[in-house]
Amino acid sequence: MRRLIRACYAGAAGYSYAKSAEDVAREHGIDRVARLASNENPRPPSPAVIEAASRALQAANRYPDTRAAPLVEALRRYHGDYRFVTGVGMDGVIETVIRTIVEPGETVVVSTPTFSFYGLAAAAHGARVVSVPRCEDFSVDAAAFIEACRGAKLAFLCSPNNPTGNSVTPEAVEEILEGMEGVLFLDNAYVEFSGIDYRPLMRRHENLVLGRTMSKIFALAGLRVGYAFVPGWLEPFYHRAATPFALNSVSLAAAAAALADVDRVRETCDHVRRWRSRFLEEVPFRTFPSDANFVMIDVSPLTGDEAVERLAAKGVLVRSCTSFPGLGDHYIRVCIGEDWENERFLEAAKNL
Repeated sequence: MRRLIRACYAGAAGYSYAKSAEDVAREHGIDRVARLASNENPRPPSPAVIEAASRALQAANRYPDTRAAPLVEALRRYHGDYRFVTGVGMDGVIETVIRTIVEPGETVVVSTPTFSFYGLAAAAHGARVVSVPRCEDFSVDAAAFIEACRGAKLAFLCSPNNPTGNSVTPEAVEEILEGMEGVLFLDNAYVEFSGIDYRPLMRRHENLVLGRTMSKIFALAGLRVGYAFVPGWLEPFYHRAATPFALNSVSLAAAAAALADVDRVRETCDHVRRWRSRFLEEVPFRTFPSDANFVMIDVSPLTGDEAVERLAAKGVLVRSCTSFPGLGDHYIRVCIGEDWENERFLEAAKNL
């Protein structure tokens, strides 16, 4: 029966996941593992968010709002008068944008190394994926990217970029927007940690989509809530392509409540920036400047996989970057965790 499986799944490895903390604890006999592999927020949701989610459970026998209206209203209070669409995590938004715009066989452009899901989702849809290598310092060559976008209906950039951590300047993004005919999806999953504001570009460009998530700064990774700023012409067609009732009632309520807790956002940003500086200063390997809640590290002469195993034995779970196309075998990515997790990682890194 294997012959029935589509070729894009039968012959590909799919998305690469880090080991779970439970697996590491069991393998190494460790009670408490520092979870620094998945770029999560180390702080749990606030009491107000938990209360909102609990209230929503009382009406779980009813379907949620079809257009996620409570969340969209909260997004407008938080960001201003933009048009928003939602999905099951950023991944759900990415898939729906691809489904809305790209016909099978058409071209999708990605800048590598980067988050692998853009290419995986586009290929699963039957698109032709064109990868544009970043420069040696992991910056984007705007001219090369624009050239690759000729004839493409959709392209993806990540800023701050996963896993390298660096950002594309708003000026470079605007240059790309002006040079391409298709739509640019700018993944801003980590943008709150950077201090860069790309939102003004939405007022000037009809071919820009800004992807966001509630998983990182808002600490709702387990509830899978993504959203995007979209131009007005795209919004109705996105809804036609979207899965009905995609976001559940609990996720909608929790996300709306999280957007109201601006003090917690500020505290989380301060925590990340403080520890990010320490990682960059104290890790005894080559590190790369980061605007995100993680730092990429060159662990040469070790491979990324070897470093991951050695750190796991010390009770620290980090992400090997060997699965990121175009990056090489000697990098790991470490996110900012709780204080004790960060201290354990720094101690382990100094004895790697």
